Amino acid sequence: MGKTNGLSQTAANRGRKINTRWRDHFLEALAESSNVTKSAEAAGIPKGKAYRTRINEPEFARRWMDALYEGYEHLEMEVLRRLRAGDFQTENGDKYDFGAVVRLLTMHRENAARAQAAKRNISATEIRSSIDRKVEEIRLRVMREAKEYTNNGD
Repeated sequence: MGKTNGLSQTAANRGRKINTRWRDHFLEALAESSNVTKSAEAAGIPKGKAYRTRINEPEFARRWMDALYEGYEHLEMEVLRRLRAGDFQTENGDKYDFGAVVRLLTMHRENAARAQAAKRNISATEIRSSIDRKVEEIRLRVMREAKEYTNNGD
């Protein structure tokens, strides 16, 4: 089997085939994970290519923001689901790290605010305030649930 840039011919062909739709694969994964590295891997591209494309293609940049906002909403809903259900453990039995999730939500609130503001045609400041209220509610709820969890001896 021949080599192309250090890849077997099969790998090179597979890469070309994936890359014809890599943007869609990348954005779908980004909406699920909010993780650029994992999304690039899912799309079969180096993450630098995704960043360069975002800089050079305004439509891709817009879709990227939409995907991040969707991912932000998924994460927010997952936290609320876990709190409501009393689901404090990961699939492998580790304690779910609510603190890290709240930090992540806080860290990405600006991007989420901009994406939502663009969609709803209202100011990013209004959206940021709304997000801040939601994150604070989640943080307080996590603290309450953690206290109850600890007091119950689980």
